[in-house]
Amino acid sequence: MKDYLVGMDIGGTKTGVAIGTRSGRLIASARFPTTPERGVDRVLARFKIVVDELLQKQGIALAEVEAVGIACGGPLDRASGRLFAPPNLAVWGEAPVVELVEERLGVKAYLENDANAGALAEWKFGAARGLKNVIFLTFGTGLGAGLILDGRLYRGASDLAGEAGHIRLADDGPLGYGKNGSFEGFCSGGGLPGLARMIAAGEAKNGRSAGSSPWEQDLEHLAAHDIVSAAKAGDPAAQKVMSISARYLGRGISILIDLLNPEAVVIGSIFARAESLLRPGMEEEIKAEALELAASKCKVLPALLGEELGYYASLSVAMEALGEF
Repeated sequence: MKDYLVGMDIGGTKTGVAIGTRSGRLIASARFPTTPERGVDRVLARFKIVVDELLQKQGIALAEVEAVGIACGGPLDRASGRLFAPPNLAVWGEAPVVELVEERLGVKAYLENDANAGALAEWKFGAARGLKNVIFLTFGTGLGAGLILDGRLYRGASDLAGEAGHIRLADDGPLGYGKNGSFEGFCSGGGLPGLARMIAAGEAKNGRSAGSSPWEQDLEHLAAHDIVSAAKAGDPAAQKVMSISARYLGRGISILIDLLNPEAVVIGSIFARAESLLRPGMEEEIKAEALELAASKCKVLPALLGEELGYYASLSVAMEALGEF
């Protein structure tokens, strides 16, 4: 039996490469800049080089690799292995990524939405181990959800289950997933700066200033990590942004709790790094909005895998396809 797997976690900024076993043990990993503007062929050529280097260092032959798992943000078609211009990789257009990886490695490859892949990873190796009903929220560049229902990944009729970021939570609000006031608009790396700009614009309209806030001088280039850092340092305007985001996070989670009655909601990326800023307001909103019995059975947990989540997520795609789950 071929004992090894390769994982590829494609992001708009970085691509992660993992070597692991069929049982899910991570053996080696690396990252390289995605630079999507150079085209999909150049990125996959770099991927092949990194895979070869990692395998060689571990003394593993490519012939010993059973499958490649690919995790990437959508839209995508899992069955055909194609990407359809994901927002962070829009310049690629329609890309047959599975076919291209298989051509380069000569190994069967499988594609999965990154939120689904993250759900698989946290369910098997992270915060949700041992549970049967779990929602994983990315809370990264965007907001997506992966659903583990009755002990299996739920994809829906057209692989679109879990697009929680598209839910509109308010009539107005920051733009996310093509909607003002969406769950993604309030709770994502792209949404937080948008929320900060809305607050600053409102303050300016009323003749007030955000004061010493980090976006006062450079609203256009504001990033989520600027806001989180400023809020942790005590900046009141940054804390206001995080407080509003927390409330809408709780509101969105309440909808999911009432609909799906999960045992746990596991949240990655920004929540895992800024839990102390987000949890109080989130919990107050869940208490106010969600069904009491359903909420009492659901734990909200930070993702446990941290910076290794993408590696485990991509390996989990291959493991699930091979029936190892």
